[in-house]
Amino acid sequence: MNQVLESMKSKEILNSEAMYKQIIEYSVETIFIHLESKFLYINQAGADFLKALKGEIIGGNVLSIFSEDEKDLIRERIEQAMCGEVTQAIEKTIIRFDGSLVDVELYCHPVQYGDKRAIQTVLRDITIRKETEKMLQDRQKLASIGQIAAGIAHEVKNPLTSVKGFLQLLKETNSHPYLFTMENELEKAIDTLQNLLQVSKPNLHEEPIIKIDVCKELNSLMLLFQDKLYNIEIKMDVRDCDKHILGKKNLYLKAFFNLMKNAVEAMPLNGILRIEHYFQDDYVHVKISDTGVGIPKEKMNLLGTPFFSSKTDGTGLGLTQVFTTINDHNGQISVHSVVNKGTTFHLKLPQNPGGM
Repeated sequence: MNQVLESMKSKEILNSEAMYKQIIEYSVETIFIHLESKFLYINQAGADFLKALKGEIIGGNVLSIFSEDEKDLIRERIEQAMCGEVTQAIEKTIIRFDGSLVDVELYCHPVQYGDKRAIQTVLRDITIRKETEKMLQDRQKLASIGQIAAGIAHEVKNPLTSVKGFLQLLKETNSHPYLFTMENELEKAIDTLQNLLQVSKPNLHEEPIIKIDVCKELNSLMLLFQDKLYNIEIKMDVRDCDKHILGKKNLYLKAFFNLMKNAVEAMPLNGILRIEHYFQDDYVHVKISDTGVGIPKEKMNLLGTPFFSSKTDGTGLGLTQVFTTINDHNGQISVHSVVNKGTTFHLKLPQNPGGM
């Protein structure tokens, strides 16, 4: 009699386990079950997300997908879940089986898996959410910088304009060469402030939204640098030229020009300037790359900040204009740079910016 009861119990356990697997197997989220840090089961979506076959994952150590300094925390949360404590979802970076890193939100809770009490962990990819948050932070930063810069520029430009007027009056009665030097330097300062005003408040010069043939404009802009390209090799890789964007043409042209100018100036002796254009995922992509001096990693976060420049005579306003224009058009910009190897600016431009 006892053997019959045990047989019936085993059958119920197997049926329960099979049903449980069937439910989570077709989930689009990454779900795996583990006990004592050992993978017991993972659904197909999870295997695909972790970039491995199920057979390569099951039986392995759950902690292997976390960095060394995170393992103690994950182990502690697993123990809390086993004790029935309610744990909040946390955000971590995991290491997939192909070595790639990805940001995830994870939470775990106890489940009955067959005749064992185990832990079910759910991973949710938050890469897009992270990118969106970063874009919002960048835009808020640029907006704050713009407000401060506009205020300073207005306050400084007015007295400088007055000084310029008095210098012109002095020149009429005194032709001393120093006065001409002073006027030239003053003109440079006023021009810099004017550029700062345009960058911080680009809508000061209202411009209509029109269709822009980016391929055509990139080729036209290259002609402006012909006298500076005698020692630089140009590589143009323009595809999908039938894909156009909507936007403020002059602002875009100024942004492209600033990036090309920076690329050329980053290669004082020789190098390769590469311009790429293609269409992917509903965005027109533009990449402007150089093989120049590069940007130190610790200075990357300062890119786009007014008056930050790696050039001795630079103001940084060119890149500020680039970041402002791309963000105002609801585009995305990323920068990859290696010192003494070069820099790539990658622009993702929406065909229709919307909300402008």
